[in-house]
Amino acid sequence: MTQQTNKVAIVTGASRGIGAAVAERLAWDGFTVVVNYSGQAAPAEAVVRKIEEAGGRALAALADVSDPQAVRRLFDTAETALGGADILVNNAGIMTLSSLADTEDAAFDRQIAVNLKGTFNTLREAAKRLRNGGRIINFSSSVVGLLQPTYGVYAATKAAVDAMTSILAKELRGRDITVNAVAPGPTATDLFLHGKSQELVDRLARLAPLERLGEPTDIAAAVSFLAGPDGSWINGQILRANGGII
Repeated sequence: MTQQTNKVAIVTGASRGIGAAVAERLAWDGFTVVVNYSGQAAPAEAVVRKIEEAGGRALAALADVSDPQAVRRLFDTAETALGGADILVNNAGIMTLSSLADTEDAAFDRQIAVNLKGTFNTLREAAKRLRNGGRIINFSSSVVGLLQPTYGVYAATKAAVDAMTSILAKELRGRDITVNAVAPGPTATDLFLHGKSQELVDRLARLAPLERLGEPTDIAAAVSFLAGPDGSWINGQILRANGGII
């Protein structure tokens, strides 16, 4: 555990996978972490317990990021319980793969609601309520550069996140708040591995010159850099954390 700070980080979608790794890493860095979740409370509470057992500070907070009122309540929780927020990590997201011709309206609408509107909702709130000197770290994806078939809607939502990242960085001029995005490539999470054959996983692992899948801790390290003092001169950028796949 590094030296404790008085800073507070909100991490959306933090009950599992990359989000949980980010929450744990930021807690290790000394932040008090708001572990956001939208479904079952038990996994989020487990992340909180793991952080506390390691000497960190955290609390779980329910909010569906696609709901503007829920997002406002999420920031209310940070202010009421912890005095405010300094860091926002927009990790919450969903992915449904299909060709554009075969994409159903419900799948399109849900990805827009969570990935795009959800990010907008939290960015809008953070722009008003994050303390000066803070950090905003969005989650993009390397599929914005790879542009593979069946990723059309998902890639479109993440391209929109890239645009909002650069624009908000300019709009927050004068407040010493940086706005960046991390764009992972294939990463070994349960969500990514589910339904894939070992042959496909091995093939995807070999695509990057480093010849392995990313680990959630790899992505969390990139977030830690952007959230910490060494990332203070990085602003309005998209950091592709993907082992060189593109």
